[in-house]
Amino acid sequence: MSLIVTIFVLVFVTELISWIGKSVLLEICYSLYLKIFYPSQAARQRQLKTDTLNTKAELLKTSAQDQFARWAKLRRSVDKGLADLEKLSKYSEIASVKSSFSMRFNSVLWVSTTGVQFVVGWWYRKSAVFYLPQGWFGPIQWCFALPFAPKGSVSVGMWQMACKRVIRLGERVVKDICGTESKHNTPPRVETLIRQQWL
Repeated sequence: MSLIVTIFVLVFVTELISWIGKSVLLEICYSLYLKIFYPSQAARQRQLKTDTLNTKAELLKTSAQDQFARWAKLRRSVDKGLADLEKLSKYSEIASVKSSFSMRFNSVLWVSTTGVQFVVGWWYRKSAVFYLPQGWFGPIQWCFALPFAPKGSVSVGMWQMACKRVIRLGERVVKDICGTESKHNTPPRVETLIRQQWL
């Protein structure tokens, strides 16, 4: 793969991850990690969440004035389920697993995106990504070669900056076309939709 495409793909993946959100990716990967390596605890936690949510939905349908005894019983059941869920999440092995997984995940994510961009930028610091036609930009043509590329070319650092700028501009255009930032009717963010799908 050529240098120009490699840098563009690296910048695109980095911007895509920042658009989706690291926290959303962390939650998705963590839930998959739990399902693979800790299936019994993950199933227990998922079952407890489901039971608590179903009981809470039933509680919301029950009138506190008309059926007080049933409402109180459901309320105690919801409170107990939330307490058990919190205890399972905080004081079990899952809590320590999540913190270590989070640290490893963030490290891998940083190395595979930003770290690789630094390495590519350093390795090809004196290489030209491509050459500009003679005389197109006049006396300012030398700034495209900063810091170490040959005169009349575009350096890796400048190409990374240009790719990042174009991708962010494209993201804004897509958001404007889709209307995700309208003031009156704001749809849920991508993070919220993904989180609802995976949890």
